[in-house]
Amino acid sequence: MADAARNAEVAQPQQYQASQLTWDKIADSKEFQDLMATKKTFIVPAFIFFVVYYFALPVLVGYAPQFMSIKVWYVNLAYLFALSQFFVAWLIAGLYVRAANIFDRLAKDILNKAEDAKGGK
Repeated sequence: MADAARNAEVAQPQQYQASQLTWDKIADSKEFQDLMATKKTFIVPAFIFFVVYYFALPVLVGYAPQFMSIKVWYVNLAYLFALSQFFVAWLIAGLYVRAANIFDRLAKDILNKAEDAKGGK
Protein backbone atom coordinates (compact mmCIF):
# COMPACT_ATOMS: atom_id res chain seq x y z
CA MET A 1 0.00 0.00 0.00
CA ALA A 2 2.82 2.39 0.87
CA ASP A 3 4.59 1.54 -2.39
CA ALA A 4 1.46 2.40 -4.36
CA ALA A 5 1.26 5.78 -2.70
CA ARG A 6 4.96 6.41 -3.34
CA ASN A 7 4.69 5.43 -6.99
CA ALA A 8 1.56 7.42 -7.69
CA GLU A 9 2.21 10.21 -10.12
CA VAL A 10 1.49 13.68 -8.88
CA ALA A 11 -0.04 15.89 -11.53
CA GLN A 12 2.15 18.95 -11.94
CA PRO A 13 0.39 22.19 -12.81
CA GLN A 14 1.18 23.45 -16.26
CA GLN A 15 3.51 26.42 -16.05
CA TYR A 16 3.41 29.27 -18.49
CA GLN A 17 6.60 29.40 -20.56
CA ALA A 18 7.55 32.70 -22.13
CA SER A 19 10.56 34.72 -23.19
CA GLN A 20 11.96 37.55 -21.11
CA LEU A 21 10.47 40.01 -23.61
CA THR A 22 7.01 38.54 -23.03
CA TRP A 23 7.42 38.76 -19.26
CA ASP A 24 8.55 42.37 -19.62
CA LYS A 25 5.44 43.14 -21.70
CA ILE A 26 3.26 41.50 -19.05
CA ALA A 27 4.96 43.49 -16.28
CA ASP A 28 4.43 46.73 -18.21
CA SER A 29 0.76 46.02 -18.96
CA LYS A 30 -2.00 47.99 -17.28
CA GLU A 31 -3.67 44.78 -16.06
CA PHE A 32 -0.52 43.66 -14.26
CA GLN A 33 0.02 47.10 -12.74
CA ASP A 34 -3.60 47.05 -11.54
CA LEU A 35 -3.06 43.59 -10.03
CA MET A 36 0.01 44.79 -8.11
CA ALA A 37 -1.88 47.87 -6.89
CA THR A 38 -4.81 45.71 -5.80
CA LYS A 39 -2.51 43.37 -3.89
CA LYS A 40 -0.78 46.31 -2.26
CA THR A 41 -4.08 47.82 -1.06
CA PHE A 42 -4.78 44.62 0.88
CA ILE A 43 -1.33 43.46 1.98
CA VAL A 44 0.13 46.72 3.28
CA PRO A 45 -2.78 47.69 5.59
CA ALA A 46 -3.16 44.10 6.81
CA PHE A 47 0.56 43.93 7.59
CA ILE A 48 0.57 47.27 9.41
CA PHE A 49 -2.52 46.34 11.42
CA PHE A 50 -1.04 42.98 12.43
CA VAL A 51 2.33 44.42 13.46
CA VAL A 52 0.70 47.18 15.52
CA TYR A 53 -1.71 44.69 17.11
CA TYR A 54 1.10 42.21 17.81
CA PHE A 55 3.40 44.76 19.45
CA ALA A 56 0.55 46.41 21.37
CA LEU A 57 0.63 43.58 23.94
CA PRO A 58 4.21 44.01 25.16
CA VAL A 59 3.94 47.79 24.93
CA LEU A 60 0.72 47.88 26.97
CA VAL A 61 2.05 45.38 29.49
CA GLY A 62 5.17 47.49 29.88
CA TYR A 63 3.63 50.96 29.93
CA ALA A 64 0.12 50.33 31.26
CA PRO A 65 0.41 47.38 33.67
CA GLN A 66 -2.51 48.58 35.79
CA PHE A 67 -4.77 48.59 32.74
CA MET A 68 -3.62 45.17 31.54
CA SER A 69 -4.09 43.65 35.02
CA ILE A 70 -7.82 44.45 35.06
CA LYS A 71 -9.74 41.25 35.73
CA VAL A 72 -12.29 40.13 33.15
CA TRP A 73 -14.15 37.10 34.43
CA TYR A 74 -11.31 35.13 36.05
CA VAL A 75 -8.34 36.26 33.95
CA ASN A 76 -6.63 39.57 33.41
CA LEU A 77 -6.90 41.66 30.28
CA ALA A 78 -3.32 40.86 29.20
CA TYR A 79 -4.11 37.15 28.90
CA LEU A 80 -7.27 37.87 26.92
CA PHE A 81 -5.35 40.20 24.64
CA ALA A 82 -2.66 37.56 24.10
CA LEU A 83 -5.30 34.94 23.32
CA SER A 84 -7.02 37.32 20.91
CA GLN A 85 -3.83 37.51 18.85
CA PHE A 86 -4.34 33.92 17.75
CA PHE A 87 -7.86 34.71 16.57
CA VAL A 88 -6.75 37.89 14.82
CA ALA A 89 -3.95 36.02 13.03
CA TRP A 90 -6.41 33.38 11.81
CA LEU A 91 -8.86 36.09 10.75
CA ILE A 92 -6.20 37.91 8.74
CA ALA A 93 -5.07 34.61 7.20
CA GLY A 94 -8.66 33.81 6.21
CA LEU A 95 -9.15 37.24 4.69
CA TYR A 96 -5.91 36.86 2.77
CA VAL A 97 -6.93 33.46 1.38
CA ARG A 98 -10.15 35.02 0.14
CA ALA A 99 -8.28 37.95 -1.41
CA ALA A 100 -5.59 35.64 -2.86
CA ASN A 101 -8.26 33.74 -4.77
CA ILE A 102 -9.16 37.01 -6.48
CA PHE A 103 -5.48 37.80 -7.10
CA ASP A 104 -4.97 34.35 -8.63
CA ARG A 105 -7.96 34.77 -10.91
CA LEU A 106 -6.66 38.15 -12.10
CA ALA A 107 -3.17 36.70 -12.67
CA LYS A 108 -4.64 33.80 -14.64
CA ASP A 109 -6.56 36.25 -16.83
CA ILE A 110 -3.32 38.15 -17.50
CA LEU A 111 -1.50 34.95 -18.48
CA ASN A 112 -4.40 33.82 -20.68
CA LYS A 113 -4.34 37.15 -22.45
CA ALA A 114 -0.56 36.81 -22.99
CA GLU A 115 -0.99 33.26 -24.33
CA ASP A 116 -3.71 34.42 -26.70
CA ALA A 117 -1.50 37.26 -27.91
CA LYS A 118 1.36 34.88 -28.74
CA GLY A 119 -0.97 32.29 -30.27
CA GLY A 120 -0.76 29.75 -27.47
CA LYS A 121 -4.47 28.92 -27.35
